[in-house]
Amino acid sequence: MCGIVAYAGPNQAFDFLIKGLQRLEYRGYDSAGIALLNGDLNIYKQKGKVQDLLDETSGKNIEGTTGIGHTRWATHGEPNKVNAHPHLSQSGDIAVIHNGIIENYATIKEALVKRGHTFLSDTDTEVLIHLIEDIKQHEDVDLFEAVRLALNEVIGAYAIVIISKDDPGTIIGARKGSPLVIGIGKDKKEYFMASDATPIVEYTRDVIYLDDNEIAHIKDSELTIKTIDNVEKTPYIQKLEVTLEAIEKGGYDHFMLKEIYEQPKSIYDSMRGRFNQTDLTFAMRSLREYESKIKNLNRIIIVGCGTSWHAGLVGEYLIEEFARLPVEVEYASEFRYRDPVITEDDLVIAISQSGETADTLAALEMAKEKGATIYGICNVVGSSIPRMTDAGAYTHAGPEIGVASTKAFTAQVTVLTLIALGIADIRGKISKDRLREIFAELEVLPTKVQEVLDTCSEKVIEIAKRYKDVDHCLYLGRGINFPVALEGALKLKEISYIHAEGYPAAEMKHGPIALIDENMPVVVVAPKRGYYEKVLSNIQEVKARKGNIISIVTHGDEKVAGLSDYFVEIPDTEDCLVPILATIPMQLLSYHMAVMRGCNVDQPRNLAKSVTVE
Repeated sequence: MCGIVAYAGPNQAFDFLIKGLQRLEYRGYDSAGIALLNGDLNIYKQKGKVQDLLDETSGKNIEGTTGIGHTRWATHGEPNKVNAHPHLSQSGDIAVIHNGIIENYATIKEALVKRGHTFLSDTDTEVLIHLIEDIKQHEDVDLFEAVRLALNEVIGAYAIVIISKDDPGTIIGARKGSPLVIGIGKDKKEYFMASDATPIVEYTRDVIYLDDNEIAHIKDSELTIKTIDNVEKTPYIQKLEVTLEAIEKGGYDHFMLKEIYEQPKSIYDSMRGRFNQTDLTFAMRSLREYESKIKNLNRIIIVGCGTSWHAGLVGEYLIEEFARLPVEVEYASEFRYRDPVITEDDLVIAISQSGETADTLAALEMAKEKGATIYGICNVVGSSIPRMTDAGAYTHAGPEIGVASTKAFTAQVTVLTLIALGIADIRGKISKDRLREIFAELEVLPTKVQEVLDTCSEKVIEIAKRYKDVDHCLYLGRGINFPVALEGALKLKEISYIHAEGYPAAEMKHGPIALIDENMPVVVVAPKRGYYEKVLSNIQEVKARKGNIISIVTHGDEKVAGLSDYFVEIPDTEDCLVPILATIPMQLLSYHMAVMRGCNVDQPRNLAKSVTVE
């Protein structure tokens, strides 16, 4: 959830730390802080955003060729300057930044207090750095060994980076359950650390992704990696695929708007080379390698959180329709706690944009222990989920910086569509003629997404102006478009802070209809295909209660458009692909309403991009 950066090398660390924190601010923006070594250990931290920290450091000593930085999403302790990272040890000589949660911190803290330790903050992180120093002093070991021994005592998730006044030029980083990337600079004379690659890509393309229970020790320009069991590891250096241009706004006012408009490309990239329209074959190695397993599956379980869970719901409709396999879609955060029945004949599909979602990782670990085959759908190369799963598929959406997911969702649905069709083909549940029809529509899908973007923006802005001050909104959809309603409602509440709920359209009369009056906008996904007449009836029920209808309709449809206060048209397509097209106007509506309300679109309150804690 938090963002961490670190630097050790011949150059001044400050600029890298600040720029890195700005690029990681989507991971948390409750507070920010840095620590710099230049003989002394200088700490600067401030409640609020990285810009507030930059203002705080103006005119102060920012010299130092070794440093660490942190941008916080608060878990333990309220967002304030005292609880901001970095945190210091009892002596003030050692500093730490931390992303994660130390679950047994209270027990450790109690023991340390009895040994004379005094704590300044309410955080679990401060307890960890006190423990490290306590071990260093009482066990008479060096800092690296103290870190290793301390991590064997803690329970929880962490990515940590530590520097010490007594060890200039030294950085120690470790991870378990939270990501940590090491960048190797020119001639191996400088090193970078970060929660993800975005701060590093400007400086080097050579990176190492730490695995769980590994500790990196950089000292005198030398890098050593060991496990917490003190086993030395050979680092595996990878080349970054992300480019600097991909993580910049590129002339757009917000990352979210840029990412909405990148969807024709991200959808194309997510399916490029994965099917052949000419001979109706698939080139998804992750499916072909498990062909015998797929033929004998009993069911599929999809796990995810938030937007990824909504994508999984779309996947449920797709897989059950095409592959004729039972599918269960579970919140990852609940799945791991209810002792689910999982067998070796199950396939568990985990969906995560970041590949680091803590609840999803925990659900996968449990499924793996029970013998299921686990499959990942993820956007970030080198992240934890791809490394854990038996097989998987990257979405190739490119970096998504806006906290509210947009292009990741449509990329996930695109990949799920191919998976559903691929499984159906392997199991002999879909005809070649039907495959040909869907492949033809997939080929033109990016063009149709571009058409929606080109034609609906002005209408959406008009709708946003009309409804930007409402307090509540309903979203309705039927069948495969019910998850689209859920996703539309989530986007609106995430970034505009308008209370919104998504429902199956037929369920409206079983409760939510009581909310409808002349002030209530109701967004309805009403394509010409699917349950058209049923949705039409639901719209009439809303109109009878004087509700305001905003409909998403197939181009040329006059029936629903005629009943609507506002409507947005999308091109006709296969029913299974409507969720992708129908999502675009909802994303734009949420974006423009949030902007008009003066909300911080890219960094909505209380949220963070990558949820690496439970």
